[in-house]
Amino acid sequence: MGLAMAAFAVEDMIIKTVAEAMPTGQVLILFGLGGMAIFGAMARAQGSSLWHPGFCTRPLIWRAVAEVSGRLFFTLAIVLAPLSLASAILQATPLVVTAGAVVFFGARVGWRRWLAIGIGFVGVLMILRPGMSGFEATSLLAVAGMLGFAGRDLATRAAPRTMTNAQLGVFGFAMLTVAGIIALCWTGGAVWPTAAQAMALGAAVAVGVLAYMALTGAMRLGEISVVAPFRYTRLVFAMALGILVFGEQPDLMTLLGSLVVVGSGIFTLIRSRKPE
Repeated sequence: MGLAMAAFAVEDMIIKTVAEAMPTGQVLILFGLGGMAIFGAMARAQGSSLWHPGFCTRPLIWRAVAEVSGRLFFTLAIVLAPLSLASAILQATPLVVTAGAVVFFGARVGWRRWLAIGIGFVGVLMILRPGMSGFEATSLLAVAGMLGFAGRDLATRAAPRTMTNAQLGVFGFAMLTVAGIIALCWTGGAVWPTAAQAMALGAAVAVGVLAYMALTGAMRLGEISVVAPFRYTRLVFAMALGILVFGEQPDLMTLLGSLVVVGSGIFTLIRSRKPE
């Protein structure tokens, strides 16, 4: 899980760097096509087809909508806002998933976890600071992306179990390509990638596939209650890269809000393994 989160942070860093000279939509398209090619080859090597009837089911349609919105808005967030800020807001995803599981799947959540969820959202407000001098409007893109990813995770729970990880990977990267097409149609300005940009995007694809495989391995092979809290190491890696690569300087309120969100998320994960 730690490897997966480090790889995701590096992927975000590369995309943010490439998007400085190339339209964000084009970056998403090329990144999505590269990921589709790799996972498509993996699916064929495993003897499974690239198409699965489950792609047309309601959960996967909702997953597609959530994936497109999550990918589009979060990519715009890491391009336009500080990487550390966008990554801090993303850490609220498990809290939204827990609340959504109650609404859509009838999950039972006790008062302690509801309290932790509420405190976690206070942490998000500490990071956002709406109406205060430190407020950045672009941070709302990270909120929209986080909600999209939470919807994707909820829909994934209802995905057909006969669908392989490679098929889900093809589907996910295909939706990333769709998000890129939407963004590029809005902004235009596609350019021919330079050799350096092409190599950077190739590296991003390789790191992104590694992240997905490491995440899947952690969730399937490890004890969920043990490995899940390590999702929050992504924030550490993202802040380190933001400081070292982009010269970002997260202020005290962002750091405190991040601690509140991460602490609430870890408490929620721990409580989920105990009877309410």
